[in-house]
Amino acid sequence: MCGIVGFAGRVPIERLLLRQSADALSHRGPDSYGEWLSVDSSVGLAHRRLAVIDLSPAAHQPMVDNKTGNVLVYNGEIYNFHDLRQQLSASGHIFTSQSDTEVVLKAYAEWGTDCPSYLEGMFAFAIYDTCKKEFFLARDRVGEKPLFYRHTTGEFAFASELKALLTCDSSPAFDLEALDCYLGMGYIPGSKCILSGYSKLPPAHSLVFNPVSGSIRSWPYWELPMGSEEIVEDVESLEKSLESLLADSVRRQLVADVPVGVMLSGGVDSSVITALATRVRSDIKTFSVRFPGHNSLDETEHARRVACAFETDHVELSASEAEPELLPRLAKQFDEPIVDSSMVPTYLVSQIVRSQCTVALGGDGGDELFGGYREYTRLDWLQRRLGFCPRLLRQVLASIAKYGLEPGVKGRNWLIAQGIDFDRELPLIANYFEPKCRRKLLPHVDLPISAESIFFSRVARGSQIVDRATRTDFGNYLPEDLLVKVDRSSMLKSLEVRSPFLDVRVINFAFSKVPVNLKAGVQGRKLLLKRVASRLLPEDFDLNRKQGFSIPINTWLTDGAWRGFFREVLLDPACMFHGNSVERIIRGLDRGRNNGERIFSLLMMELWRKEYGVHF
Repeated sequence: MCGIVGFAGRVPIERLLLRQSADALSHRGPDSYGEWLSVDSSVGLAHRRLAVIDLSPAAHQPMVDNKTGNVLVYNGEIYNFHDLRQQLSASGHIFTSQSDTEVVLKAYAEWGTDCPSYLEGMFAFAIYDTCKKEFFLARDRVGEKPLFYRHTTGEFAFASELKALLTCDSSPAFDLEALDCYLGMGYIPGSKCILSGYSKLPPAHSLVFNPVSGSIRSWPYWELPMGSEEIVEDVESLEKSLESLLADSVRRQLVADVPVGVMLSGGVDSSVITALATRVRSDIKTFSVRFPGHNSLDETEHARRVACAFETDHVELSASEAEPELLPRLAKQFDEPIVDSSMVPTYLVSQIVRSQCTVALGGDGGDELFGGYREYTRLDWLQRRLGFCPRLLRQVLASIAKYGLEPGVKGRNWLIAQGIDFDRELPLIANYFEPKCRRKLLPHVDLPISAESIFFSRVARGSQIVDRATRTDFGNYLPEDLLVKVDRSSMLKSLEVRSPFLDVRVINFAFSKVPVNLKAGVQGRKLLLKRVASRLLPEDFDLNRKQGFSIPINTWLTDGAWRGFFREVLLDPACMFHGNSVERIIRGLDRGRNNGERIFSLLMMELWRKEYGVHF
C-alpha cells in the first residue's frame, strides 16, 4: 500500500517538488521513498511505500521494466498476482522480484491498456510508456484506492491524495457544483472534485495522457453485469456458490508478508469474514471498538462471542467520547470532506489494529451487494403497497411533508419519497440540506443547485426498486463515502484495509446471479448472505442486527465536549457558513431533531477549508 505522485509538463520537473509532494503522503508509505525523472526532466514520478508483499529492495518503486523501459508507480494489492505471474512467465516475461507490483508492469507490457481487465484487486497506478511518451492510469473497479489528477494546458499531475497536488497550488478554490453535491448528498460523486481544476479518476476507469499533444482521454473498462430479477428456487446452490466465492476471496486477501488482522464490528459481514479467515490461518487477530454508556451502539459483546467461537486473538478498544482535537486532524486527512461521522471510530480502531498488524480485513460492500440497508425494505414496501396509488395523489402528500415539516423531523424524507416514480426513480433519502437551506447557509455565494439532478442522473436502471437502489449505492455511496472513509482513516495510521466482499467475482455473482427476492424485501434484508452466515456462525448469533462502527453523534454534540468545539468553529464570524442559519440547525438539534450529522458535515467542511486555505 502506497502513495503515488506524478508530474509532466513543458517546464522541467524539480526533484524538490517531487519530494515535497510525496512527503505529503508519508502516512500512506512510511517505509521508503523513491523517485524517477526522465532524461529531459519533463516527466517525474515519486512513490512512498508501505511494504506488504516482497519486503526486499527488489520491489522498490518507481519500478522500471528492464525490457521496455516503462516506469510504474502503483498503490494497491493484486489478489490474483500469482496466477497472472504464471501466465505472464509462460508468455516469456522474466521477473526479478516476488511482488505484485512487477506483475502490473508486465501485464501492461503484455496487454497494453487492456491490462486492468486482468487485474483482480484494489489498485490505482500510473505507467509512463517511454516508447509512446504517454501516461497510462487506471483505478480499480470499485474505487477502493483513490486517484486525483489535474490537467491544464501543457501540464498534467496526479496523486493518491489531493493534498499532494496542493503543494504547488497556493490558492485553491471551491468547485461550487461539487460543494453543492456535498451539502445535498453528503459526498462528491464521480469525476467531480471539491476543488476547481481538479478531478478524480472514477472507479473502473482508465486514462491516457500524452504530454506532447496535451490530449487526455478516459474510458470505463468494466461495468456491473445485468442480472435476472426472477425468483430462484435452487437457493441451496446459490448458498454454496456464495460461500465458496467468499472463502476463496478471504484466502487470497490473507496473503501478505506482514501480520494480518480482521476489523470485527460484531455484525454479519465482519463476522462472516472472521469465520472464513480462521479456516485459513490459526493466528487471526480481531479488533473491535466500543463506546461505554451507549448500549444501542455497542456491539462488542457480539464481537466477543464471535472471537470466542473461532478462538481469535481478540483486542478491544474502549473509547469514551473522542477528544474534539481529533477532528481537525481527520479534516486535514480527508481530501474531500464527507458527511460520515463513523470516520471517528474507523480511525480509532485503525489505530489499535496498526499497533499489531499492517493489514486488516473488513466487511465493506456486503450491504450494497446483498441488500443490507433498512432503506431497501422500506423502498420495497413503498413500491408494493403504494405503487397502485395515483402518483398525483402521492405527490400532493409528498409536497405537504416537504413544505409542512421541518428538516430533521423523523419520517419526513420517507413521506417526501412517496412522490417518486417507483418504476424508474429513487428518492434522495440522505438529503442533508435542501436547496433552500443550502442557499441560506451560503447567501454570499451563487451556489448552483444541482445536487438533486446529479443524483437522479446517476440512478441505476431497472424496474425493481431494490435492485435499482443497490446498484446506485454500489456506484455512488460505496466508493464516494464508505471507501473514502476507510481508506483515509486507516491510511492515516499506515494501515492497509482489504475488503473480501469487493472481490470482482463476488461482485459479478451478486449482481448477475442473486435475484432481488434473496437480497431485501418484506421478508427481511441480506437474505442469501444470512443463510450463508447461519452455516458459518454460532447458533445463538443474532443475524438481524445492523450497526457497524458508529458513534452517538447527537449525544456528543448536545451534551459532550464536542458541543463547545463545534459552536466555537461554526459560530466564528470568519466561518464560511451564515451564522443565523447555523444557529437554527443547532436549535433544531436541541429540540430533538436529528441534526447531528448535518452539524458534523458543516464542522468538517469548515475545518477542512481552513486547513487548506480554500476560497470561493
